Amino acid sequence: MNLLEAVGTALTMIRAHKLRAFFTVLGTMMGVTFLIAVVTLITGMDAYMKEDFAGKVYGFNSVMLRQRPSVVMNVDEETWRAWQRRPRLTFDDAEWLEERIQTPGILSVSSEGGGQIEGPDGRLLENVRIVGVSASYFRARDMDVELGRVFSENEADRGVPLVVIGQDVADKLFEGLNPLDRTIRIYGFPYRIIGVLEKQGSLFGFSLDNGVMAPAKSRVNGYLNGVNEVDEISLKVPEARLVAPATAELEGLMRQRHRLRPGEPNTFEVETAEQSLAFWTRISQYMMIALPGLVGISLVVGAVVIMNIMLVVVTERTREIGLRKSLGARRRDILAQFMVEAGTLSGMGGAIGIGIGIGLAALVEMMSPVPARVSPLSIVLGILLGVGVGLVAGVYPAYRASRLDPIVALRHE
Repeated sequence: MNLLEAVGTALTMIRAHKLRAFFTVLGTMMGVTFLIAVVTLITGMDAYMKEDFAGKVYGFNSVMLRQRPSVVMNVDEETWRAWQRRPRLTFDDAEWLEERIQTPGILSVSSEGGGQIEGPDGRLLENVRIVGVSASYFRARDMDVELGRVFSENEADRGVPLVVIGQDVADKLFEGLNPLDRTIRIYGFPYRIIGVLEKQGSLFGFSLDNGVMAPAKSRVNGYLNGVNEVDEISLKVPEARLVAPATAELEGLMRQRHRLRPGEPNTFEVETAEQSLAFWTRISQYMMIALPGLVGISLVVGAVVIMNIMLVVVTERTREIGLRKSLGARRRDILAQFMVEAGTLSGMGGAIGIGIGIGLAALVEMMSPVPARVSPLSIVLGILLGVGVGLVAGVYPAYRASRLDPIVALRHE
């Protein structure tokens, strides 16, 4: 019997015993489904974190100075208090750094908070993202305006009450009207709208367009921080290769600024997007480490089921095996036949699992901002695992079938 005939026999058995075939492939199907779905989601989440999260929150090729880390997880109270005792970053720090930094780049400052803004007609918007920024911030974050303009360096330095608003704010307060040169109130202070940003999209379901940006040195900064304080000083460099030297230079200059002696710990935090995403890297690594074990459990269960089902099949087809042997079939022919049948059954489970896994990942993509990126390697691995489990599980039943005595087999009832 050749390969195609063995596969055909396996498919005939599936059609004849549908329920038994379902339970035969269930374990393999579940294991491969889990493999494809998890790898696809981790790959998609990894791309989302590096492309969307890092780009929109930190900016590409950027180095940030902060009082404490931007992402905090599992920190004890003593460490938190130590961070709180650190000196706040100031506009003076930013100006001092800009005079001395040698690595080419765009230096910007920002402070961020949230609150209520009031439209010209008295309409209130709650939970609006309010950001105080330098004029260079827009260039550093590659932000463009759809209408109007951003404020100039001179306007930002003088703290002129101007504001650039997001698309959501424009839609909710002005409902299709031109918002330029209209006045809104931020923390009770009047700000004239000079620009509307291009649509920024969302991040983890939260709109990035529900915000306003005013000069960091305007009166709004007193509500976000102390009057002379900022949350972040950022340096965006033109190329990725300059991130490391920029990080080292900024750290050295800030240690000099804070008069720290060699061996003393930093009283500030220097971060890059990659460093800030270290928490996600650890999570994805733990998931990938746990994945083989979880998939393996399903595949082992599937292998045991396949082996037992194939032993039943050998028993049912004992007379057929005896007849084939009496007609000249060799032991290796019988062995190959049952191993191919087991591999076909398991391979079908793997193929179904791949389809279900991709479907689950696509469903998650529809219901969340996380993209479903199907890895070709995971599909190949799923197919190999599906077929491989069947071949391994089919060895013992195939061996038993090949060892049957043809005369005894023909007498079997």
